[in-house]
Amino acid sequence: MAIIRKKCWPKYFELILDGKKKFDVRIADFPVSEGDTIIFEEWNPDTQEYTGRKLEKKVTYVSKIKGFEFFPKEEVDAHGLVIMSLE
Repeated sequence: MAIIRKKCWPKYFELILDGKKKFDVRIADFPVSEGDTIIFEEWNPDTQEYTGRKLEKKVTYVSKIKGFEFFPKEEVDAHGLVIMSLE
């Protein structure tokens, strides 16, 4: 089981913290499996700094897909996307 660290913007960090957001969509440029632990580190895009807040979640489901328009086409073409169900 791996431990994965990812940046998370404040808006999405709060949604995960409140229990409203139980999934995550990322460029699939890293290995992830069910049972892994993902640590979301809150990142402020305005200051370009971490806030110091962290959330730890267990990955319960992984599905890799291609074809979403809101990520850079080159990255989606190269890696696809990963959707993670969180607990």
